[in-house]
Amino acid sequence: MYESFFGLGGNPFRLSPDPAFLFESRGHSKAHAYLRYGVSEGEGFIVVTGEIGAGKTTLCQALIRELDPERVVAATLVSTQLEADDLLRAVAIGFGLAVGELEKTQLLEAIRSYLIGLAREGRRALLIIDEAQNLSARALEELRMLSNFQDGDRSLLQCFLLGQPELRTIMRAPAMQQLCQRVIASSHLGPLDPDETGAYIEHRLRNVAWRGDPSFDADLFKALHQASGGIPRRINGLCNRLLIRAYLERSHRIGARDLQQVVAEMRDELGPPPAQAAAAAPAAAGQPNNPVRPFVMSAIAARLDALERNVKVVTELVRGVVAREQNAGRLGGRARRT
Repeated sequence: MYESFFGLGGNPFRLSPDPAFLFESRGHSKAHAYLRYGVSEGEGFIVVTGEIGAGKTTLCQALIRELDPERVVAATLVSTQLEADDLLRAVAIGFGLAVGELEKTQLLEAIRSYLIGLAREGRRALLIIDEAQNLSARALEELRMLSNFQDGDRSLLQCFLLGQPELRTIMRAPAMQQLCQRVIASSHLGPLDPDETGAYIEHRLRNVAWRGDPSFDADLFKALHQASGGIPRRINGLCNRLLIRAYLERSHRIGARDLQQVVAEMRDELGPPPAQAAAAAPAAAGQPNNPVRPFVMSAIAARLDALERNVKVVTELVRGVVAREQNAGRLGGRARRT
Protein backbone atom coordinates (compact mmCIF):
# COMPACT_ATOMS: atom_id res chain seq x y z
CA MET A 1 0.00 0.00 0.00
CA TYR A 2 2.44 2.69 1.17
CA GLU A 3 5.38 1.15 -0.69
CA SER A 4 4.62 2.82 -4.02
CA PHE A 5 3.81 6.14 -2.32
CA PHE A 6 7.30 6.27 -0.81
CA GLY A 7 9.02 4.57 -3.75
CA LEU A 8 9.99 1.51 -1.70
CA GLY A 9 10.71 -1.88 -3.21
CA GLY A 10 8.70 -3.78 -0.59
CA ASN A 11 7.39 -3.73 2.97
CA PRO A 12 10.39 -3.05 5.24
CA PHE A 13 8.62 -3.82 8.51
CA ARG A 14 6.85 -7.12 8.09
CA LEU A 15 6.36 -8.89 11.41
CA SER A 16 7.08 -12.37 10.03
CA PRO A 17 10.73 -13.48 10.20
CA ASP A 18 12.72 -12.84 7.02
CA PRO A 19 16.45 -13.67 6.93
CA ALA A 20 16.97 -11.12 4.15
CA PHE A 21 16.41 -8.41 6.79
CA LEU A 22 18.76 -9.83 9.44
CA PHE A 23 20.36 -6.99 11.40
CA GLU A 24 23.65 -7.86 13.06
CA SER A 25 23.47 -6.01 16.35
CA ARG A 26 26.17 -6.82 18.91
CA GLY A 27 23.96 -9.47 20.46
CA HIS A 28 22.86 -10.94 17.13
CA SER A 29 26.43 -11.04 15.84
CA LYS A 30 27.53 -12.97 18.91
CA ALA A 31 24.66 -15.45 18.65
CA HIS A 32 25.28 -15.86 14.91
CA ALA A 33 28.93 -16.61 15.57
CA TYR A 34 27.97 -19.25 18.15
CA LEU A 35 25.57 -20.92 15.71
CA ARG A 36 28.25 -20.99 13.02
CA TYR A 37 30.70 -22.42 15.54
CA GLY A 38 28.17 -25.09 16.45
CA VAL A 39 27.74 -26.08 12.81
CA SER A 40 31.51 -26.36 12.42
CA GLU A 41 31.70 -28.64 15.47
CA GLY A 42 28.84 -30.84 14.27
CA GLU A 43 27.77 -32.09 17.70
CA GLY A 44 26.16 -31.13 20.97
CA PHE A 45 23.60 -28.42 21.68
CA ILE A 46 23.59 -24.68 20.99
CA VAL A 47 21.07 -22.64 22.99
CA VAL A 48 19.82 -19.20 21.93
CA THR A 49 17.28 -17.38 24.09
CA GLY A 50 15.56 -14.01 23.83
CA GLU A 51 12.30 -12.19 24.38
CA ILE A 52 9.37 -12.70 22.01
CA GLY A 53 10.25 -10.86 18.81
CA ALA A 54 13.97 -10.55 19.59
CA GLY A 55 14.96 -12.14 16.28
CA LYS A 56 15.80 -15.75 17.20
CA THR A 57 13.88 -17.31 14.32
CA THR A 58 15.22 -14.80 11.79
CA LEU A 59 18.75 -15.54 12.95
CA CYS A 60 18.33 -19.28 12.53
CA GLN A 61 16.70 -18.88 9.13
CA ALA A 62 19.70 -16.83 8.05
CA LEU A 63 22.01 -19.59 9.26
CA ILE A 64 20.06 -22.25 7.33
CA ARG A 65 20.53 -20.22 4.14
CA GLU A 66 24.29 -20.40 4.71
CA LEU A 67 24.37 -24.19 5.03
CA ASP A 68 25.53 -26.45 2.22
CA PRO A 69 22.66 -28.94 1.74
CA GLU A 70 25.16 -31.43 0.36
CA ARG A 71 26.82 -31.51 3.77
CA VAL A 72 24.16 -30.61 6.33
CA VAL A 73 20.48 -31.65 6.36
CA ALA A 74 18.49 -29.30 8.62
CA ALA A 75 15.03 -29.89 10.06
CA THR A 76 13.15 -27.16 11.95
CA LEU A 77 10.40 -27.83 14.50
CA VAL A 78 8.27 -25.32 16.35
CA SER A 79 7.54 -26.78 19.77
CA THR A 80 3.93 -26.47 20.93
CA GLN A 81 3.85 -28.34 24.23
CA LEU A 82 5.25 -31.52 22.67
CA GLU A 83 5.58 -34.53 24.93
CA ALA A 84 8.36 -37.08 24.53
CA ASP A 85 6.69 -39.50 22.10
CA ASP A 86 5.16 -36.67 20.07
CA LEU A 87 8.59 -35.07 19.83
CA LEU A 88 10.17 -38.23 18.41
CA ARG A 89 7.44 -38.47 15.80
CA ALA A 90 7.84 -34.77 14.94
CA VAL A 91 11.61 -35.21 14.56
CA ALA A 92 11.12 -38.15 12.21
CA ILE A 93 8.57 -36.25 10.13
CA GLY A 94 10.81 -33.16 10.14
CA PHE A 95 13.52 -35.19 8.41
CA GLY A 96 11.02 -36.49 5.90
CA LEU A 97 10.53 -40.00 7.29
CA ALA A 98 7.21 -41.79 6.76
CA VAL A 99 6.60 -43.16 10.26
CA GLY A 100 2.86 -43.81 10.27
CA GLU A 101 1.81 -45.42 13.56
CA LEU A 102 5.22 -46.78 14.55
CA GLU A 103 5.79 -47.52 18.23
CA LYS A 104 8.50 -45.66 20.15
CA THR A 105 11.19 -48.31 19.69
CA GLN A 106 10.46 -48.44 15.97
CA LEU A 107 10.55 -44.64 15.77
CA LEU A 108 13.94 -44.55 17.41
CA GLU A 109 15.28 -47.20 15.06
CA ALA A 110 13.90 -45.39 12.03
CA ILE A 111 15.55 -42.14 13.11
CA ARG A 112 18.83 -43.88 13.91
CA SER A 113 18.90 -45.72 10.57
CA TYR A 114 18.22 -42.46 8.73
CA LEU A 115 21.02 -40.65 10.57
CA ILE A 116 23.48 -43.46 9.87
CA GLY A 117 22.51 -43.34 6.21
CA LEU A 118 23.25 -39.60 6.11
CA ALA A 119 26.63 -40.11 7.78
CA ARG A 120 27.63 -42.71 5.23
CA GLU A 121 26.74 -40.26 2.46
CA GLY A 122 29.14 -37.76 4.04
CA ARG A 123 26.30 -35.63 5.41
CA ARG A 124 25.04 -34.89 8.91
CA ALA A 125 21.79 -33.85 10.53
CA LEU A 126 20.95 -30.60 12.30
CA LEU A 127 17.73 -30.35 14.32
CA ILE A 128 16.50 -26.83 15.17
CA ILE A 129 13.72 -26.54 17.73
CA ASP A 130 11.99 -23.17 18.08
CA GLU A 131 9.96 -22.27 21.19
CA ALA A 132 11.95 -24.91 23.06
CA GLN A 133 10.77 -23.55 26.42
CA ASN A 134 7.51 -25.40 25.75
CA LEU A 135 9.16 -28.83 25.75
CA SER A 136 8.50 -31.04 28.75
CA ALA A 137 11.36 -32.42 30.84
CA ARG A 138 10.78 -35.86 29.29
CA ALA A 139 10.91 -34.40 25.79
CA LEU A 140 14.20 -32.66 26.55
CA GLU A 141 15.55 -35.93 27.88
CA GLU A 142 14.55 -37.64 24.62
CA LEU A 143 16.53 -35.00 22.76
CA ARG A 144 19.55 -35.75 24.90
CA MET A 145 19.17 -39.44 24.15
CA LEU A 146 18.94 -38.74 20.42
CA SER A 147 22.19 -36.79 20.69
CA ASN A 148 23.81 -40.02 21.94
CA PHE A 149 23.42 -41.64 18.52
CA GLN A 150 26.86 -42.16 17.06
CA ASP A 151 28.56 -43.86 14.14
CA GLY A 152 31.92 -44.84 15.52
CA ASP A 153 33.25 -41.71 17.22
CA ARG A 154 31.08 -39.44 15.11
CA SER A 155 27.93 -37.79 16.48
CA LEU A 156 24.94 -38.34 14.20
CA LEU A 157 22.70 -35.48 15.35
CA GLN A 158 23.28 -31.90 16.43
CA CYS A 159 20.54 -29.79 18.03
CA PHE A 160 19.94 -26.03 18.30
CA LEU A 161 17.40 -24.91 20.91
CA LEU A 162 15.72 -21.52 20.49
CA GLY A 163 13.49 -20.24 23.25
CA GLN A 164 12.19 -17.48 25.43
CA PRO A 165 14.11 -16.48 28.58
CA GLU A 166 12.42 -19.14 30.71
CA LEU A 167 14.35 -21.77 28.75
CA ARG A 168 17.44 -20.68 30.67
CA THR A 169 15.65 -21.33 33.95
CA ILE A 170 14.54 -24.76 32.72
CA MET A 171 18.09 -25.63 31.68
CA ARG A 172 19.43 -24.73 35.13
CA ALA A 173 17.19 -27.27 36.87
CA PRO A 174 19.05 -30.18 38.52
CA ALA A 175 17.24 -32.68 36.28
CA MET A 176 18.76 -30.97 33.22
CA GLN A 177 22.38 -31.42 34.33
CA GLN A 178 23.17 -34.12 31.77
CA LEU A 179 21.67 -32.08 28.97
CA CYS A 180 23.57 -28.96 30.05
CA GLN A 181 26.81 -30.90 29.82
CA ARG A 182 26.09 -31.33 26.11
CA VAL A 183 25.68 -27.58 25.51
CA ILE A 184 28.78 -26.31 23.73
CA ALA A 185 27.65 -22.65 23.49
CA SER A 186 24.71 -20.47 24.50
CA SER A 187 23.72 -16.87 23.88
CA HIS A 188 20.92 -14.52 24.95
CA LEU A 189 19.49 -11.91 22.58
CA GLY A 190 18.81 -8.78 24.59
CA PRO A 191 17.05 -5.65 23.33
CA LEU A 192 18.68 -3.24 20.90
CA ASP A 193 20.16 -0.12 22.45
CA PRO A 194 19.01 3.35 21.25
CA ASP A 195 21.75 3.65 18.60
CA GLU A 196 21.11 0.12 17.34
CA THR A 197 17.39 0.89 17.14
CA GLY A 198 18.01 3.72 14.67
CA ALA A 199 20.51 1.64 12.71
CA TYR A 200 18.05 -1.27 12.62
CA ILE A 201 15.27 0.89 11.17
CA GLU A 202 17.53 2.36 8.50
CA HIS A 203 18.92 -1.11 7.69
CA ARG A 204 15.45 -2.48 6.97
CA LEU A 205 14.54 0.58 4.92
CA ARG A 206 17.71 0.36 2.83
CA ASN A 207 16.85 -3.28 2.06
CA VAL A 208 13.80 -2.02 0.17
CA ALA A 209 15.62 0.75 -1.74
CA TRP A 210 14.74 3.61 0.63
CA ARG A 211 16.17 6.92 -0.61
CA GLY A 212 15.21 9.22 2.24
CA ASP A 213 11.44 9.20 1.64
CA PRO A 214 9.94 9.33 4.17
CA SER A 215 12.37 11.33 6.26
CA PHE A 216 12.58 10.88 10.04
CA ASP A 217 13.00 13.62 12.63
CA ALA A 218 16.06 13.31 14.88
CA ASP A 219 13.97 12.75 18.00
CA LEU A 220 11.97 9.86 16.57
CA PHE A 221 14.44 7.00 17.01
CA LYS A 222 14.91 7.66 20.72
CA ALA A 223 11.14 7.72 21.19
CA LEU A 224 10.78 4.51 19.18
CA HIS A 225 13.37 2.81 21.35
CA GLN A 226 11.47 3.86 24.46
CA ALA A 227 8.14 2.70 23.04
CA SER A 228 9.40 -0.67 21.81
CA GLY A 229 11.87 -1.52 24.55
CA GLY A 230 14.38 -2.21 21.75
CA ILE A 231 12.62 -5.44 20.68
CA PRO A 232 12.82 -5.79 16.88
CA ARG A 233 9.30 -7.10 16.30
CA ARG A 234 7.80 -4.29 18.38
CA ILE A 235 9.87 -1.79 16.40
CA ASN A 236 8.52 -3.31 13.18
CA GLY A 237 4.93 -3.02 14.35
CA LEU A 238 5.30 0.63 15.35
CA CYS A 239 7.19 1.60 12.19
CA ASN A 240 4.64 -0.12 10.00
CA ARG A 241 1.87 1.88 11.63
CA LEU A 242 3.87 5.09 11.28
CA LEU A 243 4.31 4.52 7.54
CA ILE A 244 0.62 3.72 7.10
CA ARG A 245 -0.29 6.92 8.97
CA ALA A 246 2.10 9.01 6.86
CA TYR A 247 0.67 7.50 3.67
CA LEU A 248 -2.92 8.21 4.68
CA GLU A 249 -2.00 11.81 5.51
CA ARG A 250 0.14 12.15 2.37
CA SER A 251 3.09 13.14 4.53
CA HIS A 252 6.74 12.52 3.68
CA ARG A 253 8.10 13.35 7.13
CA ILE A 254 7.68 11.39 10.38
CA GLY A 255 8.46 12.63 13.90
CA ALA A 256 7.92 11.84 17.57
CA ARG A 257 4.49 13.50 17.55
CA ASP A 258 3.39 11.01 14.90
CA LEU A 259 4.56 8.22 17.20
CA GLN A 260 2.48 9.68 20.02
CA GLN A 261 -0.57 9.53 17.79
CA VAL A 262 0.14 5.96 16.70
CA VAL A 263 0.60 4.79 20.28
CA ALA A 264 -2.62 6.54 21.29
CA GLU A 265 -4.46 4.83 18.42
CA MET A 266 -3.11 1.44 19.43
CA ARG A 267 -4.11 2.09 23.03
CA ASP A 268 -7.63 3.06 21.98
CA GLU A 269 -8.00 0.10 19.61
CA LEU A 270 -7.22 -2.58 22.16
CA GLY A 271 -7.05 -0.81 25.48
CA PRO A 272 -4.50 -1.61 28.21
CA PRO A 273 -5.06 -4.50 30.61
CA PRO A 274 -7.26 -2.99 33.38
CA ALA A 275 -4.89 -3.78 36.24
CA GLN A 276 -1.93 -2.23 34.42
CA ALA A 277 -3.93 0.84 33.46
CA ALA A 278 -5.04 1.41 37.06
CA ALA A 279 -1.51 0.97 38.39
CA ALA A 280 0.05 3.21 35.75
CA ALA A 281 -2.44 6.08 35.98
CA PRO A 282 -1.07 7.68 39.20
CA ALA A 283 2.52 7.44 38.02
CA ALA A 284 1.70 8.86 34.59
CA ALA A 285 -0.20 11.81 36.06
CA GLY A 286 3.05 13.50 37.04
CA GLN A 287 4.61 12.95 33.62
CA PRO A 288 2.41 14.80 31.12
CA ASN A 289 5.16 15.10 28.52
CA ASN A 290 6.10 11.42 28.46
CA PRO A 291 5.23 10.32 24.89
CA VAL A 292 4.75 6.64 25.75
CA ARG A 293 3.42 5.60 29.14
CA PRO A 294 4.60 2.33 30.66
CA PHE A 295 1.26 0.55 30.53
CA VAL A 296 1.00 1.34 26.82
CA MET A 297 4.37 -0.27 26.23
CA SER A 298 3.16 -3.41 27.95
CA ALA A 299 -0.01 -3.48 25.88
CA ILE A 300 2.00 -3.09 22.68
CA ALA A 301 4.36 -5.90 23.65
CA ALA A 302 1.51 -8.29 24.38
CA ARG A 303 -0.66 -7.57 21.37
CA LEU A 304 1.42 -6.72 18.30
CA ASP A 305 0.54 -10.01 16.66
CA ALA A 306 -3.15 -9.09 16.85
CA LEU A 307 -2.37 -5.64 15.46
CA GLU A 308 -0.71 -7.17 12.40
CA ARG A 309 -4.03 -8.79 11.53
CA ASN A 310 -5.80 -5.46 12.09
CA VAL A 311 -3.32 -3.69 9.81
CA LYS A 312 -3.98 -6.16 7.02
CA VAL A 313 -7.71 -5.53 7.29
CA VAL A 314 -7.20 -1.73 7.29
CA THR A 315 -4.85 -2.04 4.32
CA GLU A 316 -7.47 -3.80 2.24
CA LEU A 317 -10.14 -1.27 3.22
CA VAL A 318 -7.91 1.68 2.28
CA ARG A 319 -7.01 0.09 -1.03
CA GLY A 320 -10.71 -0.17 -1.81
CA VAL A 321 -11.32 3.46 -0.86
CA VAL A 322 -8.36 4.70 -2.94
CA ALA A 323 -9.49 2.65 -5.93
CA ARG A 324 -12.99 4.08 -5.72
CA GLU A 325 -11.63 7.65 -5.43
CA GLN A 326 -9.40 7.12 -8.44
CA ASN A 327 -12.28 5.70 -10.48
CA ALA A 328 -14.51 8.61 -9.42
CA GLY A 329 -11.79 11.07 -10.41
CA ARG A 330 -11.42 9.53 -13.85
CA LEU A 331 -15.17 9.61 -14.40
CA GLY A 332 -15.38 13.22 -13.23
CA GLY A 333 -12.60 14.21 -15.59
CA ARG A 334 -14.38 12.61 -18.52
CA ALA A 335 -17.64 14.38 -17.63
CA ARG A 336 -15.89 17.77 -17.53
CA ARG A 337 -14.25 17.17 -20.89
CA THR A 338 -17.64 16.21 -22.32
